[in-house]
Amino acid sequence: MTHKKDTILILGASGFLGGAIYKELCPYFKTYGTYNTDNTSLEANKHFFQYNIEEDDIFEILDITKPSVIISALRGNFSKQVLVHQHLAEYSYVNKVKFIFLSSANVFDAYSKFPSYELDTTLSHSIFGHFKIKVENTLLKLPKKYVSILRLPMVFGAKSPRIQAIQEALNDKTPIEVFPNLIMNVTTDSKVTQQIHYIINRNKSGVMHLGSNDLVHHNDFFKEIIDALKHKNTAVLKNVYTTNDDRYLAVLSKFNKLPKHLQVESKYIIEELLH
Repeated sequence: MTHKKDTILILGASGFLGGAIYKELCPYFKTYGTYNTDNTSLEANKHFFQYNIEEDDIFEILDITKPSVIISALRGNFSKQVLVHQHLAEYSYVNKVKFIFLSSANVFDAYSKFPSYELDTTLSHSIFGHFKIKVENTLLKLPKKYVSILRLPMVFGAKSPRIQAIQEALNDKTPIEVFPNLIMNVTTDSKVTQQIHYIINRNKSGVMHLGSNDLVHHNDFFKEIIDALKHKNTAVLKNVYTTNDDRYLAVLSKFNKLPKHLQVESKYIIEELLH
């Protein structure tokens, strides 16, 4: 049920998640992406546009690509991003374009006693969480059918920055910070890209929580990763206690669930790292 007619623009397509989404979608759709840093391999690709959030006009790229779906995996200056997303929301409304925004569990980081569900009120104590809430609130003013807000937990994957940082720390024998009191859920880049593909194909909308169905303690999960990377005996772990009590930062799905085959358990992530 793939729609060849869809033209997709991925903002931030040279990043870890944006790049994974581009690879998943480009065999099926006319897919464009933006990149920020100088990248000679992307310069030659006619489907990639250099885009500097500080200097460039996003409307130029929108005029050239004429997307029917915009996916934002942008990074960079938060206040500039808020402005760009306001422009994108206007474009989406006027042109009836689907907007998929990659948000974060951090929109709930002011709550700590429970995991969070799709209809819970957002509240954050962090600058990052505040920024994501601002963008979400802009998009939630659009007609619901045009918007998918995807709240992500920690995202892992063989080539993810998190796994690379763990690998480097193991090689350098430097301490890896773990948070014994943090209860979270997790996902992988490959699962997120499959979920986005499904959301586009089936024209799903609304707020979605794309974390694993199960919860894990941060320190236990990192120990499992280290074990999977065959470094059990050489790892140096540094326990960081930000609170005396268990603290939740988890986005669970209750009201806007995806089909069973697109749901994920934390053990799947460890299995993926072993292959």
